Amino acid sequence: EIIGGARVYRRPKALLATLALVVAIFAVWDLIAVHRGDWWFNARYTLGPRLAGLPIEEWLFFLVVPVCALLTYEVLGRVRR
Repeated sequence: EIIGGARVYRRPKALLATLALVVAIFAVWDLIAVHRGDWWFNARYTLGPRLAGLPIEEWLFFLVVPVCALLTYEVLGRVRR
């Protein structure tokens, strides 16, 4: 953000709109997979707290990875211009 000049954090509404869509899609996907038994989370390898049935680490993954991808996309787009 600072060095590459991505300006992602300077547009919080756009960032939140993007994250809301990504989090919603992947959370529903995970919840369905967990409910069907296709996917599970071993309590031994998670911190314990869960939100809507998913470990807190999974929710953080849904936030951190898209933000990193968006930052990369914006920086590379800025470099090309």
